[in-house]
Amino acid sequence: MTGLLTGIFRHPVKGFTPEPLTSIDLAPGQGFPADRIYAVENGPCGFDPAAPAFVPKQKFTVLAALPQVAAVTTRYHDATGDLEASAPGVRPFFGRLGEPAGREAFAAWLAPVLGEDAPGPLKVVAATEAWRFTDHPQGQVSIVNLASVADLSRRMGVELDPLRFRANLYVDDWPAWAELDWTGRRLMLGWAEAEVFKPIVRCAATEVNPATAHKDAEVVKALFDAYGHMHCGVYVRMTKPGRLGLGDACTVPQAEAAPAP
Repeated sequence: MTGLLTGIFRHPVKGFTPEPLTSIDLAPGQGFPADRIYAVENGPCGFDPAAPAFVPKQKFTVLAALPQVAAVTTRYHDATGDLEASAPGVRPFFGRLGEPAGREAFAAWLAPVLGEDAPGPLKVVAATEAWRFTDHPQGQVSIVNLASVADLSRRMGVELDPLRFRANLYVDDWPAWAELDWTGRRLMLGWAEAEVFKPIVRCAATEVNPATAHKDAEVVKALFDAYGHMHCGVYVRMTKPGRLGLGDACTVPQAEAAPAP
């Protein structure tokens, strides 16, 4: 069963703009490069960089709670740690998130953009080398099957932008919803290998249209009404390193045959 990789995205600041890539190098234990390496606290969340531990996404400025986050466009520069940000009606931001002063400046720029819905105080926090602000404590790489999104769109009678689901990888030509049965199975992603370990449970963030920054579709309810679950996409952990590029094959090994009685 072979699919085709049609989208590669990272989200340097949790909850903010997906950045498209043409290729990526993935390896076991390293997570997705430059993905969710910063987050913006909406009031103290208890994150301690000296002893990092999982913090629920509700503690941060994310789409599930603040749809207007989608109106902020960001671009991250790996080599320098600089972030560009823009939003309607305000001057653009440019600063170095790798430095405390840059993080403070971005929080100050963001406060009037989000307004009273984000009482804060806002604070930009940085991940560590071994820790990222993923939605799941073991979430390394997320994959969405475009056929599943298309099937859900047909059920809802609307065309859902797959970017609502904020995945790292988007794959075409897999059967719709087949990925939900792959827990424990390994798949080839270009020249890399990964193991599926969990379907992704979806939240209200998927209700936000990334183009308008408004909630306009009850995606979670539609998932449950149509399929009896709230899953769309899967988390995988890398088992062998390799490079993955647009157009690469994403192949799922056949399930092992049961031993003869």
